[in-house]
Amino acid sequence: MTRSVLLLLFLLAGSTALPAQTADRFAPIRASIKRFLDSTNTASVAVAVAKDGKILWEEGFGWANREKMIGATHHTMYSLASISKPVTATGLMILVDRGRVALDQPANDYLGLGKLTGLAGDASRATVRRVMGHTAGLPLHYQFYYADRGYGPPTMDEAISRYGNLVFPPGKLHEYSNLGFGIIDHIIERASGQRYADFMRSEVFLPLGLTRTAIDIPPGMEDFAAERYDGDQKPIPFYTFDHVGASAVYSSAHDLVRFGMFHLKNKLPDQRPILKPESVDLMHLPVAPASYGLGFGIAPDDMGFLRFGHTGGMPGVATAMNLYPTENLAIVVLANTGIRPDFIAQDIAAALLPRYADSLRVRRGRPAPAPRTFAATPELIGQWSGTMRTWDSTVAVRLLVKPDGDIHVWLGKQPRAILNEVSLIDGRLSGRFGGEIPTGDAKRWPHFVRLGLLLQDGTLKGQANAMSVTDPIMYSLASYVDLKKQP
Repeated sequence: MTRSVLLLLFLLAGSTALPAQTADRFAPIRASIKRFLDSTNTASVAVAVAKDGKILWEEGFGWANREKMIGATHHTMYSLASISKPVTATGLMILVDRGRVALDQPANDYLGLGKLTGLAGDASRATVRRVMGHTAGLPLHYQFYYADRGYGPPTMDEAISRYGNLVFPPGKLHEYSNLGFGIIDHIIERASGQRYADFMRSEVFLPLGLTRTAIDIPPGMEDFAAERYDGDQKPIPFYTFDHVGASAVYSSAHDLVRFGMFHLKNKLPDQRPILKPESVDLMHLPVAPASYGLGFGIAPDDMGFLRFGHTGGMPGVATAMNLYPTENLAIVVLANTGIRPDFIAQDIAAALLPRYADSLRVRRGRPAPAPRTFAATPELIGQWSGTMRTWDSTVAVRLLVKPDGDIHVWLGKQPRAILNEVSLIDGRLSGRFGGEIPTGDAKRWPHFVRLGLLLQDGTLKGQANAMSVTDPIMYSLASYVDLKKQP
């Protein structure tokens, strides 16, 4: 078969017949996506749009797999990254409806040998609800395991024992934690008696008619899944995680917009009800003190429209699912390269909502806001000392905060370092420095250390994260830091 014939088949496979009026409405966006793919050498993008209970547009552009010359379509399965969280949360809520799990019970009640450890607060206050809302006090965490690296993820009991430490008081603040949704998928397994992947397939995916949705890529579906590509458009080796429920779902644009429609209560004829209506509503309510519900981000978007949904990003993955309840609108954008899917999603919303289009034009015409500058407060200035607790040792830590804003860090016997990119926002001191976290898993790869400490009553408590500097990224692994101001 000639290359020209293959190209023609690819273009036909990636297109979807649209009513003339709808096709005209989205024509500028289709042209923009094609120009973007051509100019950036991005592998592929798939989109789907539904409004008022009807799918208006779904289409794939580019190559799902360049090496095999498989074109992207609206049925191509993409790695979702963090859009896995609302999917996993939906599965957990089924068990809540069945009385198997209670949202306001401690998460530890549903765990096995690996338990949450209350270093900065009472672990009994780390409820299932707070774990799903990223307010349980768990640290920033991610850990990728690539097929070509020769080692795989630990058991969840081991991962929780090592990193399931409450580095902030439960209910105090919002700290995004992939480990939290690894804990949620573990609770699903223990409460249901099924493997997480099997439960999600039988109780969520099949009842909602999501036939191209799965946990990772099932055997026999490899040619239906988009390859993940790096910035040079080279395939990234397959990878998994120690937080499967946070990151491991694959889905198509077609399936994901149907999932979004379910959450907008636009149940399709071939979908079975899997949650009580009030449970769906509950998922879209914020868990104090955050603008984040049970697996869903919830807030007015930059144009002032109420939006819930999620985005996702990891090596070779960029995704967005935006749901606008007052407009009864669902928008999905999936890509297998690290791009900005929110720009495409915004253009789609503007094509359907005139007031949104007006706000978008104004916003894109504004200059970017100036970055905040750090100024040391009297409460912060001085010497601080204490410890960093890793999963296998305790290390001495000292900080010196100078009146001019310079911050010096001593970690164990390592040389003095300067804290860079410093900020103090709502009592949270953040910054990064050159250092090494002395644990076996952190020492596998070069990394810097990111501090995130809560200033309160003469103490600085929080996390020191080993952040890999590899390409592709490997991990963010947290240790607990507890410092007191010295007289």
